[in-house]
Amino acid sequence: MPAFRQVGEKQLPQEVVFMSWSPKRDLIALANRAGEVLLHRLANFQRVWSLPPNENTGKEVTALAWRPDGKILAFGLADTKRIILCDVEKPESLHSFSVDLSITYMHWMEVTEESSLLTSFYNAEDESNLLLPKLPALPKNYSTTAKIFSEEKSDEIMKLLGDVRLNALVLGGSSGFIEIYAYGMFKIATVTGVAGSCRGLCLSSDLKSLSVITEIQSSSDSEAEITYFQLDTSLLSSYLPEVTRMARKFTHISTLLQYIKLSLTCMCEAWEEILMQMDSRLTKFVQEKNTTTSVQDEFMQLLLWGKASLELQALLMNQLTVKGLKKLGQSIESSYSSIQKLVISHLQSGSEALLYHLSELKGMALWKQKYESLGLDASGIDEAITAVGSFILKANELLQVIDSSMKNFKAFFRWLYVAMLRMSEDHVLPELNKMTQKDITFVADFLTEHFNEAPELYNRKGKYFNVERVGQYLKDEDDDLVSPPNTEGNQWFNFLKDSTHLKESPLLFPYYPEKSLHFVKRQMEGVIDQCLQKPADVIGKSVHQAACMSLYKISQSEDCTPQLFKLPFLWNDKTSNLHYVLFTMLENSISKIHILRRHTDTSRSVSNGILAVEFGNFLNNSINESSDSRCYSCLDAHFYDDETVTVVLKESVQQEGKERVLAQLPLSSVYTDEDQDRKFIWDSMERLDERSGEIPTRTVFLENQWRVLENMKAQYVSVNGIRKVSCVIIFS
Repeated sequence: MPAFRQVGEKQLPQEVVFMSWSPKRDLIALANRAGEVLLHRLANFQRVWSLPPNENTGKEVTALAWRPDGKILAFGLADTKRIILCDVEKPESLHSFSVDLSITYMHWMEVTEESSLLTSFYNAEDESNLLLPKLPALPKNYSTTAKIFSEEKSDEIMKLLGDVRLNALVLGGSSGFIEIYAYGMFKIATVTGVAGSCRGLCLSSDLKSLSVITEIQSSSDSEAEITYFQLDTSLLSSYLPEVTRMARKFTHISTLLQYIKLSLTCMCEAWEEILMQMDSRLTKFVQEKNTTTSVQDEFMQLLLWGKASLELQALLMNQLTVKGLKKLGQSIESSYSSIQKLVISHLQSGSEALLYHLSELKGMALWKQKYESLGLDASGIDEAITAVGSFILKANELLQVIDSSMKNFKAFFRWLYVAMLRMSEDHVLPELNKMTQKDITFVADFLTEHFNEAPELYNRKGKYFNVERVGQYLKDEDDDLVSPPNTEGNQWFNFLKDSTHLKESPLLFPYYPEKSLHFVKRQMEGVIDQCLQKPADVIGKSVHQAACMSLYKISQSEDCTPQLFKLPFLWNDKTSNLHYVLFTMLENSISKIHILRRHTDTSRSVSNGILAVEFGNFLNNSINESSDSRCYSCLDAHFYDDETVTVVLKESVQQEGKERVLAQLPLSSVYTDEDQDRKFIWDSMERLDERSGEIPTRTVFLENQWRVLENMKAQYVSVNGIRKVSCVIIFS
């Protein structure tokens, strides 16, 4: 093995609490005490980007994990209990979700298993793309909310979904909280039955078992105990194709919900406050006038006789003004047409795609022998489909309201414009002057319907009029609509009222005439969440404990070290399907490194289940030969790849200038076939550190795979064997 070469050294302003190498590139992610997340390049440690802490996401980073393809970085925040998925290209959140407890550890794994069934599913993933039109990108000119689906970013959703091959983000938190999220987005299992606060997690790549290290503290003043659990997750591995397919559908559904939510946000931004001007001016007019005639009559007189009372004249000429009227007309037109476009192109295509995926999911749920044991429930999905149907109906109703409002306002404004020009004795263009009987009836109907005073509305909204009818649909509140659409005389409604059989028909989507679009959307999200929740509970209940071993106690003094850097370290050897646990225990004032290994299949055992490793003297210069050969304490250890462990050692001889050593420990030198006879028998009653003398020990002499870290008080290391890099943290 070639000598270790130092590529860079960098002093950082803040203490680093987490570091993690990207699985695919020479990038290292760091999180510091200030709550910043930083991404650095290996070459001269140059910073790629930094994400400062903010109020919305949170300020206290407690865990980091890379998606196995290296395109997304996930981090957990303790103060807001949120998980953020961040794009590696630029520091912005692509997706985030909340969890119940603060997260203390994260692990993101990828399934490596290959089978003909899976391959056929991976290839069939694009079926929906053939059947469904591509979702139109959200318009650029709206605020940051639309960033993720905006024009340049329409591939962003695909980036978020990533590869079809199943990957899972495992989160661990305080008091035994463990959740597994497929593709980092959809909760696939809520695991219970583990005690203590999570210090390490590793889900094996064959999905057969989950290794967990927890810290159990029985009372506040006692020492905490480190315990290893192995949980059997064989349901996931035996139903791998089904789990993959179901999780993929669920992730599609959650991205579509996000898309619909952002489209609605864009619609709310397109609706401007200026459109309320008419209502507020008229309300003010009512409060100030001292005649008894109603506003509606005032306008009717103007329409019939062409003459307005002095008060109305003052309102129109001094407050509304010809220029203001023109501006209001243009605003209404541009605003309504952009809302209309968003409903037709975005809301409708988003909800149709949602309907498609939910219907496919229902088909899966009905295939009971495959999906029933995963907790897919057809009746719940039916409710979700119905809720989406109601949402589509509401969106259509909004389209009709916009349509009639635009027609009404156009005719009304055109008539009012001419009337005001006459009042100011300006020249009226002859083409504006033509007004047929039909137009007059139209304006009269509009005045009758929209200009009647409503005192009860004043108590609710502080205004007497609701001339503008679109805004009420976009308000995010539980109140009923101020003026719901008029369904009197509608033949379909009358037909439904009279036929009792149709009322209960599952084919007809329920319709909520009194509610706003936001309300129906929230209801839809709730129902869909409910139906996606069940599999997580069912799969979580199937996970059971296969082994539990109490390892050692930790003294309170160690608690000041940052969470990430405390051993134990977990590793999954994908080729031989083994779980490894690295930890150190103090013995005769020397920290030996212990390696515990178990087979991922809980029914199989493995030889040399636990070994202790001590390092013989390889820095011969500092000590004479005759002294004790055991002279190194292990400070930190990480797996470099399946065959090698990287360790940071410290000389333990009492002398000045103790050197720190970075070394590579090949597992082949530890697992030799010499002493198969000394088997260590586990006893569930006793803690491992109480029997440390019985653990088989190997003494290893490293040949040339080490480097002395001169004058560096090295403490922690993070490595990546794929890219052959390591990063050592030094306390100066």
